[in-house]
Amino acid sequence: MTALHSDILRLIILGGGGHAKVLHALLQACGHPVVGICDPQLSAEGARLWRGIPVLGGDEALECLDPQVYGLINGVGQMPRQNTRRRLYELWREKGFSFPPLVHPFAWISEDTHLSDGVQVMAGAVLQSECVIGMNTIVNTRASVDHDCRIGAHVHIAPGVTLCGGINVAEHAYIGAGATVIQGISIGSDAIVGAGVTCVRNVKPGSVLLGTAMRLKLTD
Repeated sequence: MTALHSDILRLIILGGGGHAKVLHALLQACGHPVVGICDPQLSAEGARLWRGIPVLGGDEALECLDPQVYGLINGVGQMPRQNTRRRLYELWREKGFSFPPLVHPFAWISEDTHLSDGVQVMAGAVLQSECVIGMNTIVNTRASVDHDCRIGAHVHIAPGVTLCGGINVAEHAYIGAGATVIQGISIGSDAIVGAGVTCVRNVKPGSVLLGTAMRLKLTD
């Protein structure tokens, strides 16, 4: 399991919405100080502080900072078919910044599970043996990911989700709150599993599963 090297990187949060609030609380619980926040709306409003943290400006404030000194926390949440979180991550990774993985102290993660850059694991989550979690993925509050799951990049595992063993979730998929996915299932890229669904069949890329075994293909 990859750890957060807060003794090396000075941390800056991107975004000041609800997801950022949860991450700020996580960082406080872990004892990791945050040196600033970048948010275009806060900057436009002339805000100087956010939850006691200096507002550095919009994202342009990062241009003059050294990626070897500062680490970024992606405070933008992930909703179905929205790409803002992914775009921010990819933009600033290309500019040399890292997004250290974050784990709430009340989460439980097997020592042989791998967390990629930018993964965020919230309070009460459980990740069992030999899981692999892709970059910039959220494992949200009280989600359960059982053994040998492979979760791709830019995925959101919403609060209360249960993933049984040996599941593959491709990049940019969204698993809605309280959904259950039985063992061995594959969820395709950009697919959506709706809140509260029990998923017993593979879900094709770009499709959405709502209710009991109901799938609809979304159009752009």
